Amino acid sequence: MRAPFTQLYIHCVWATWDRQPLILPKYEARLYAAVADKCHELKGEAITVGGDLDHLHLLARLPVTVSVAELVKHVKGSTSHLMNHEIAPQREFKWQGYYGAFTVSPRAIDKIAAYVRGQKTHHAQRRTFPEWEQCYREVDDE
Repeated sequence: MRAPFTQLYIHCVWATWDRQPLILPKYEARLYAAVADKCHELKGEAITVGGDLDHLHLLARLPVTVSVAELVKHVKGSTSHLMNHEIAPQREFKWQGYYGAFTVSPRAIDKIAAYVRGQKTHHAQRRTFPEWEQCYREVDDE
């Protein structure tokens, strides 16, 4: 049996509602594992997941059968449900409706993965790449 050969990599970022500091260190491991599990369920691969108190980054291999919008929708939906019903039911957890997504060359995977893994350090030292932190852009209503 044959299948298409693809190397579709994306770097996504999205924030908690109103950038509230809801991703506490005690929740991270389960939350990040749930992101990876959902990617796997969708036939993709979470290469690395990282973030800070108010946002999350995902570097993933995208399957040909799932769009970026679908991946983000399913990951955000399942992790929001997990946070609200299992991990921290005493707190209301919500993601913002927006996200940023960037294509990644196979040659840049290690660099982007290091950036995603080092989120706390990058933000503490104010050494982020602003374009990789964008979750939305302003659009003029015409």
